[in-house]
Amino acid sequence: MNLLLDVRAGKIIYFLTLLLSLWGCATNPVSSNPILPIVHEALFEYPYFNDQVTGVAISHTGRVFVNFPRWDKDPLYSVAELLPDGSLHPYPDNDWNRWGMDEASHPESHFVCVQSVVVDNDDFLWVLDPASPGFKGVVSGGAKLVRINLATDTIERVIPFNDVAAPRNSYLNDVRVDPDGGIAYISDSGAGAIVVVDLTNGTSIRRLASHPSTKAEPGYVPVIGGKELRDDNGNVPKIHADGIAIDATGEYLYYHALTASTLYRIKTSALKDTHLTEEQLSGRVERVAVTGAIDGMLIDTDNNLYLTALEENAIKCYRPDGKIDTIIKDSLIQWPDSMDISTDGNLYFTASQIHRMPRFNYGKDERILPYKLFKFLLMSF
Repeated sequence: MNLLLDVRAGKIIYFLTLLLSLWGCATNPVSSNPILPIVHEALFEYPYFNDQVTGVAISHTGRVFVNFPRWDKDPLYSVAELLPDGSLHPYPDNDWNRWGMDEASHPESHFVCVQSVVVDNDDFLWVLDPASPGFKGVVSGGAKLVRINLATDTIERVIPFNDVAAPRNSYLNDVRVDPDGGIAYISDSGAGAIVVVDLTNGTSIRRLASHPSTKAEPGYVPVIGGKELRDDNGNVPKIHADGIAIDATGEYLYYHALTASTLYRIKTSALKDTHLTEEQLSGRVERVAVTGAIDGMLIDTDNNLYLTALEENAIKCYRPDGKIDTIIKDSLIQWPDSMDISTDGNLYFTASQIHRMPRFNYGKDERILPYKLFKFLLMSF
């Protein structure tokens, strides 16, 4: 099946969504006052968040989860479930979302600075906590991967990362779980690497930590929102391996540094093979395409690879035949970040406005509240 956004169907989709929302009001007490989307053709805008949002994950039953990193201020919640009425519920509870003097002494049992959330094939929610507030270095004992049972809303497992898997200058960014559930792959945008986690025994290894494919590209300057992305000193930030995606069969892991233009992939069998040296592993890296600056990545069941195109305020699709399509583009999409696809065929994505942060605007905060969650319907033809 080939996927495409049918923009002309926008108004029809809107009215169908409206009818379904009103039907939900009558059948679900939680939805008695639903927040209806603002529709721009086929793009639905949900103006929800006062805290800077990065990750979004949709469960198999349609539950929506989002996360808010602790960057330049403390968010109300690190991880939350977005309820049908537009309210946020701390997830899995208030205790894990508390952060202060007492919690700082036990970072292993509280969210420190959550960067991403993902739902696996078995409908478990995984929360990735790089534990580096304000990008100032990993809090000792805080970096972890957390698995939450969505059927019971309880944490079933916490996999900690030591200073080898997550050195102080790391920033674990995005996570994908193998279709068989045995391995997790994590990008490190701080130091540049792919972390391979054995979910059976909890051990981790860093791979491709010295390879150019996991690093920012020298000389590449992203232009986002009409301006070059530079810090207060005029330097282009070195944001390394960021977006990752695993194909439908688990054969390939795709990955992309953020301040870079090139998409790469490697066979997961090579990443998992501890007998391969780093030099041997380097020979297994495949250069896929030139895409421009990319943050979030996601593959559907037909192996269409979706890319958040930062410089174009767009979502693109790299198809199995190598063709790259722009499937939606809008000036409202300010730094499209993470994505997920619901079982009813909607692609959800966040807009994190990272380029508008003070660190990239000589101390001036140009972010516009509220932060947005968007969705649009992927349609076959």
